[in-house]
Amino acid sequence: MAPMPAKIVFQPIEVLTDSQDRDGRLVLVDGKLAAILVRLSDDGHDPQLRGTWYIEAGFGLLEHRHELFASLDEAAASIIGELTRN
Repeated sequence: MAPMPAKIVFQPIEVLTDSQDRDGRLVLVDGKLAAILVRLSDDGHDPQLRGTWYIEAGFGLLEHRHELFASLDEAAASIIGELTRN
């Protein structure tokens, strides 16, 4: 029997940062906190990076990953890929 695909949920949350990047998501995989994403939005970033999602904090297998994603769908695919690869 093939393993069931992981369920990923992005729970909106405001993140207290020292910039305008406050739009965040708790990333829950099968009900467990896997990462915290923050959308880059303020003028302190390269214009090409504004609106992208950054792994502000990762846990477990995602602990040392600090990537940028163009969308939450892209983040979900990468996170699930990393977690199911190991």
